[in-house]
Amino acid sequence: MDSAAFLLLVFVSAGRLLKVWGTESVTALYGETIVIPCNGGALAPEDLMFIKWKYEKDDGTPGDLLIKQARNDQATVQATDHYAQRVSIDDKFSLLITQASLKDQKTFTCMVVSDTNLMEFPVSVVVYKKPSSVLIMDKSEVLQKEKPITLGTCVAADANPAATLTWKKNGKPLVADGKAIVITPSMKLDPATGLSTTSSTLQYAATKEDIGAVFACVSTHELINQETDLEPFPIHYPSEKVSLQIMSKGSIIEGDNVTLKCHADGNPPPSSFFFYIKGQKMLEENSDNYTLTGISREATGEYKCSLADNEKMEASQSIIVSYLDLSLSPTGKVIKTVGDALSVKMEKSASGDAKVSWTKNGKAVKEPEFSKLTYADAGVYVCKVSMTGLTRSQSFELVVEGKPVINSLTKHHADDAKHKVLTCEAEGVPEPSFHWSVNSTNEESSYVNGKATHKITVIPKVNLTVTCSVRNKLGEDVMTINVSSVFMEENMEKGSQEDSEDQAKLIVGVVAGLLIVAAMVGLIYWLYMKNSRQGSWKTGEKELGTFEESKKLEENNHTV
Repeated sequence: MDSAAFLLLVFVSAGRLLKVWGTESVTALYGETIVIPCNGGALAPEDLMFIKWKYEKDDGTPGDLLIKQARNDQATVQATDHYAQRVSIDDKFSLLITQASLKDQKTFTCMVVSDTNLMEFPVSVVVYKKPSSVLIMDKSEVLQKEKPITLGTCVAADANPAATLTWKKNGKPLVADGKAIVITPSMKLDPATGLSTTSSTLQYAATKEDIGAVFACVSTHELINQETDLEPFPIHYPSEKVSLQIMSKGSIIEGDNVTLKCHADGNPPPSSFFFYIKGQKMLEENSDNYTLTGISREATGEYKCSLADNEKMEASQSIIVSYLDLSLSPTGKVIKTVGDALSVKMEKSASGDAKVSWTKNGKAVKEPEFSKLTYADAGVYVCKVSMTGLTRSQSFELVVEGKPVINSLTKHHADDAKHKVLTCEAEGVPEPSFHWSVNSTNEESSYVNGKATHKITVIPKVNLTVTCSVRNKLGEDVMTINVSSVFMEENMEKGSQEDSEDQAKLIVGVVAGLLIVAAMVGLIYWLYMKNSRQGSWKTGEKELGTFEESKKLEENNHTV
């Protein structure tokens, strides 16, 4: 018993829920890889244990394909038959089967086993194959009036489901009447591949009105509808006019296959024509057309055709071949270093007036010139050259790389004044990674056009020197910043307020002391002046005393 069967037994014995969902359907293409989604591509449950794919064999018994454990990257292939080398599983648990064939039209089941559940999702596979070819065989060369002639047998080979064939004349469906129109269908089944080949034979009795009629076989299939036209059948009468047609829906572009069709109105129409191709006469027998394969610009000119048995019956047409060349250098992915120069060269060659336009990342720009590359120059540049009916475009993807450079490292208080936000801004391609020398409580980052910003929030308890380093594969850069403690800043703010109050008190005291000193000096000066005036009064009394007394008084004054 393998591990999956053992786990299934455990689930059943433990009373787990086994749920089988309705059968879905997947359509695959023959020979391609079949992709069968598990549960419609829904996400696997979080408690997934393993996923197993199995299928129903032709005898009704189950067959194991592969199993993938949830914790293992690789799946284990359990199939031992022809599926052993054809099955695999992708990261969404879809079953992949290579080289689809009709033998793969059966039911495949995805079994999802989790800790709490076991679910099965059956998927029915249908394999389609469009016809490998739609051909008209055994074509008749002529039709005869009112006589049934086998016009041809249309064959749509190797299809599933079988293609349906119908006949048209001049674009309208032909309905069998058993007389003038007889349609005989048939189908064969290839026993080895199971593919179907459908055939339809048309017998038709022409009338005069069928001159120039175009018969066609239409193959209708689930994947593709194809229509194969027959050339007009000749009906007898002499040719009087020849015309040359250029079978093209629009302007002729260099490299196209261009068919020249020569038509004569005879009855029967002639079966052979001369086509005059650039001076050479080409005989086309049993055909009224000539195809110029991969026409070149040198093929521009006049072309003619004529009846093979009467070259005087001719017609001509002019062909103009449009061409447009574009050469762009550089192309593809271009990786340059910031500051480098890049030369962009564009050359064009056209058969007419061509318009040149440039886009960068889908937006119109001028022709790029890069003398000194910046990160903003990076992008996808497309050069488009166009003229009537013809467009050419080439592109290159410019990647500008450079080692990271820190432009600034700043700090500021958060709104609550208890945190500090440090911001480190740098430039670099590829996107640089940030590394800080401190732990943080919150981080924010962005990266646009080579500019990277990284913010962290910290609560410094002590004064710090914080380092921001950025690096990518091309190098690194480092910058430091001093960050003070939020607690010390609070104490310093309180101390500053107390010092301011003490200084105010000191100033008041000094001013008061100066006022007192000034008052004392004024009092002393007043007393001095008063005494001085009294001495003058005494000297003024010398007129009443003796001469000796006056002289003595003056000597005393000088002594003082």
